[in-house]
Amino acid sequence: MKRALWFVFCGALSVPQHLGAQSFRMETPGAEPLMSGFAAAVAIAESDVLIGEALNRRTSGLVYVYRRNSQGRWAEAQRITASDASLGDRFGAALASEGRTLVVGATDRGGERGAVYVFQRDDRGTWREVQILTASDPAEGDALGRAVALSGNLIAAAAWGKDQGRGAVYLFQRQGAGGAWSEAAKLIAGDAAEHDRFGSAVSVSGDRVLVGAMFKNQRAGAAYLFRRDTGGSWVEETKLSPSELRTGSGFGAAVLLDGETAYVSAPGHGGTGSVFVFRYDAARGEWVEAGRLNPYDAGNGALFGMSLAVVGGELWVGAPGAFEGSGRIYRLRRDAGGGWAGAQKLAIAELNPREQFGGSMAVRGDVAVIGLPGADFGEGVAAILERDGRTGEWRNAGRYFSEPEPLKPIVGNRVECRDGAASIFRCDRVDLLSFLPIQAIGGRRGVELNDVWGWTDPETGREYALVGRVDGTAFVDVTDPSNPVYLGELPLTEGARPNSWRDIKVYKHHAFIVADGAGPHGMQVFDLRQLRNVSNPPVTFKETAHYDRIHSAHNIVINEETGFAYTVGNSMGGETCGGGLHMIDIRNPAQPTFAGCFADPSTGRRRTGYTHDAQCVTYKGPDVEHRGKEICFGANETALSIADVTNKSNPKPLAMAPYPNVSYAHQGWLTEDHRYFFMDDEGDELAGSVSGTRTLIWDVSDLDDPILVKEYVSENRATDHNLYIKGNYMYQSNYVAGLRVYDISDVTNPVLVGYFDTVPWGEDEPGFAGSWSNYPFFKSGTIVVTSMGEGVFFLRRSERPVP
Repeated sequence: MKRALWFVFCGALSVPQHLGAQSFRMETPGAEPLMSGFAAAVAIAESDVLIGEALNRRTSGLVYVYRRNSQGRWAEAQRITASDASLGDRFGAALASEGRTLVVGATDRGGERGAVYVFQRDDRGTWREVQILTASDPAEGDALGRAVALSGNLIAAAAWGKDQGRGAVYLFQRQGAGGAWSEAAKLIAGDAAEHDRFGSAVSVSGDRVLVGAMFKNQRAGAAYLFRRDTGGSWVEETKLSPSELRTGSGFGAAVLLDGETAYVSAPGHGGTGSVFVFRYDAARGEWVEAGRLNPYDAGNGALFGMSLAVVGGELWVGAPGAFEGSGRIYRLRRDAGGGWAGAQKLAIAELNPREQFGGSMAVRGDVAVIGLPGADFGEGVAAILERDGRTGEWRNAGRYFSEPEPLKPIVGNRVECRDGAASIFRCDRVDLLSFLPIQAIGGRRGVELNDVWGWTDPETGREYALVGRVDGTAFVDVTDPSNPVYLGELPLTEGARPNSWRDIKVYKHHAFIVADGAGPHGMQVFDLRQLRNVSNPPVTFKETAHYDRIHSAHNIVINEETGFAYTVGNSMGGETCGGGLHMIDIRNPAQPTFAGCFADPSTGRRRTGYTHDAQCVTYKGPDVEHRGKEICFGANETALSIADVTNKSNPKPLAMAPYPNVSYAHQGWLTEDHRYFFMDDEGDELAGSVSGTRTLIWDVSDLDDPILVKEYVSENRATDHNLYIKGNYMYQSNYVAGLRVYDISDVTNPVLVGYFDTVPWGEDEPGFAGSWSNYPFFKSGTIVVTSMGEGVFFLRRSERPVP
């Protein structure tokens, strides 16, 4: 390795990031997973450890203060919120501290304009807000506070969304030790371009500011150095952009400036990540590359460099993706001459895959706080480490995490929707029979729900809800829907990993279960007759059979008339069929066999025929040519796909139908006469291409030439997810808007006849939280609805007339 100068830590740094488990996912800003974000940003101020939780679902963002108690143990001492706190403000997205001053970013305050809050710790140890800093030219989407740095009387605050994502960094100067802060300068890159995200990270040292722009040049990234000249003006000194950067390197994801030495990370570079070292050559009057640091034993996806800190004579580099995402910190030591003398790894006991140890960090003296933002299914955990004064070894003082008060079960009696509410939930003409929060059906901290299906026992008439969790499937007896009974769970396949997507369908008293992004999960087969006469519930069930010709799949489709299943969105191993239809003969449910593949390469974002979801039926519609054949209607990301799969050895595409303002063709369902297909696009609301929730209505009376006859756009703006049709009614799960029920007797003019909002806080905006799916097919009229972060609802439409 090249040699670089000895350095010491100057100022404080915070570089929050949301991390993919095994790959460097630089997602579109604003589309981060809706996790609580505990420990995505951390800091240390004097004797206090500070931990941000910007994405709390039910309250404004929070900063937790931990302090040693009288027994010497770390304990929560204070919760800090903004004086003008509001739900979704993302207060705590970034932290920086020095002495008794704390700076907190809140990127979504005021319509995502963002703000920076300044706190001071008083003599009694209480942190008090002293000032709110905003940009002189705020605009919606700026996200001021995405990254912050503090050094002396200077605050640098990034607004990486500024000017169509070109980004800006605002400098605030304090007049004297106790003076007020005021804007002193606005820094922008000399070659700024849209979506650069200048301000992905920021660091301050003396009269210099180092800024990362990790999205520049197709996410290869760049970094910029600014200095204050003799006249007090800030000027761009140089741009750092090594020639070996490639698309996806993410150079500038984390930056650390120490006098005349600069460290810039590229967590995606070379697959494992790198940290580039630069120093200022005074003789030449320019910054030169002085070396590059790489992990010596981390595999692909290590994300080496997602966080940086200097600890005495060591540079600490976070690699949260290393070792199956359990994460490590690499401690790189200096020798007496300023070169690199060696390295060792830092970890804590009992790290689990995908916990992402090292996703964030702060170190001061003999205390370190390390973020594990992937722990507890993305809720996040912090580890506080202490250095032994005698041996110099770091030991774990404990794991710390937030524990929001869960929603309480609502059981025993039907709660009618009156005056627009049933209990704490907004509604109209839909009553609440009961509600079970996630923890009541086996979910621990961080577990969310996803899909749901149902089964009616043909012998007993009992009704059961099959509820998907990120870590398995829960079974609930809903025969008495006001007194549901959680019977137990089927864990995910051994060796697979929890993930957001699970899908369940039923055939011949067997459930067939797949999961996406889960590795070698395969298809689980579960004999539902095991749910009869369960003693001492809840119990842990075992699968009846297993199909391993696929690994992960996004959805499973079953035609109960023919006994064939179709897994779609297949990935991560096995026979993926291009992500299209992987056809399985399940007529003998305990012995599923591969039957063939179908994919239409004219569809899908990668033109492989990827199918996100589908409905496969024995066609009974008006197109006489195809009546009696097995037809699949696929939502294929870019279009509606229709295929004849009657002959599994020779399936045939019939039609591919694009539509205006396509964002992500997601899912759909046929009317019972097979004449119309209602479809949702999951991305159009978030993309802003439609004014409200859009439902696409296709006339499929000619299967070879489907016609889009109506784009129904509701007044509600929530993102739509799964929809189903029973009789003349459509049941839509529209994320934060919950369940929406439409009368579709007049097919091209749906009429809203009821709703039940499963998220009792916040506004109905585009985004990914709330109701994932519903099952409206029970003869009893019970409607089962899953809500990702809340639980499972058992509902029934009210027959009361509209007032």
